[in-house]
Amino acid sequence: MTELDQERYSRQILFDGLGGAGQERLLASHVTIVGCGALGTYQAAALARAGVGTLRIIDRDSIEASNLQRQWLFTEEDARLALPKAIAARDAIGRINSGIRVEAEAVDLTPANAADLLAGTHLLLDGTDNFETRYLLNDYAIAHGLPWIYGAAVGSYGLTMPVIPGRTACLACVYPEPPGGAQETCETVGVLSAITTAVGALQVAAAMKILVGQEPYLGLTTLDVWTGRIRQTAPPQPDPACLCCGQRRFEHLQGQHRKPVSLCGRNAVQIHERKRPLDLVALAQTLAPLGQVRANEFALRFFIAPYEMTIFPDGRAIIKGTQDVALARSLYARYIGG
Repeated sequence: MTELDQERYSRQILFDGLGGAGQERLLASHVTIVGCGALGTYQAAALARAGVGTLRIIDRDSIEASNLQRQWLFTEEDARLALPKAIAARDAIGRINSGIRVEAEAVDLTPANAADLLAGTHLLLDGTDNFETRYLLNDYAIAHGLPWIYGAAVGSYGLTMPVIPGRTACLACVYPEPPGGAQETCETVGVLSAITTAVGALQVAAAMKILVGQEPYLGLTTLDVWTGRIRQTAPPQPDPACLCCGQRRFEHLQGQHRKPVSLCGRNAVQIHERKRPLDLVALAQTLAPLGQVRANEFALRFFIAPYEMTIFPDGRAIIKGTQDVALARSLYARYIGG
């Protein structure tokens, strides 16, 4: 640790739970954050300020105005330019702490690329908004013996739980199937920045304890910042019948459950069913007579009322204005191709 590091992290080093040795371990750590929305931006900013040496940020989405209420690293200019969240987060963190390394991956985490995107990390943080990606994270973490920290928030309510392979239940033990029935989302009931920050803070604290070799609280923590209620349950026990950690059948990692995803809080569907590189310049010329087109080096946006399509170079698209997967597929085929 350099003299500059000792000064920068001096107040953290004074904390008995960390000390100089703990700070050294943080500086040598590599954390991957999957999802850079409300949870992920807080996680990234807090860990950057804490001196985690390498942060890898993975996010498939671009910034829009409705994100600014709760996503701490982004600005109005980022939303105007519709920058990819991972890229904007990397640049913002560079202005916060130039002494750490930040890797930005503006892509969708899938079974096909998980091995490349998640390799070399010491810990995974959940900043996602859907169970499909969480199950993929869970599979990868259990398969590779990596700790990861689940977190979610909607309205004023949130929850978090560390998953330590071989020590705790995994996500599939607690939720063998995604929660059924109509679920509240940011789109239907909104979300307070206070709850996303609170959940993100608990995730960061647990991550730091793990990285410095200590054990965090291993149970499920739930909290509601509007009512002030906080509850912690006893750590759930691993289920020997669990397909993931009990039987080590990694079906999500093998791509057996891949499908279009309705995006939380977006009234949107992501289509990513095939890898098909696109020439965005040529596509912009094709679409320009049909509606409004805005493009940058990272993506193309096509507006045709009442829908908005964000199209990426790898063929992935986010169709906003519907949560109907069949309709989203139809729009994709009509304007991008089958």
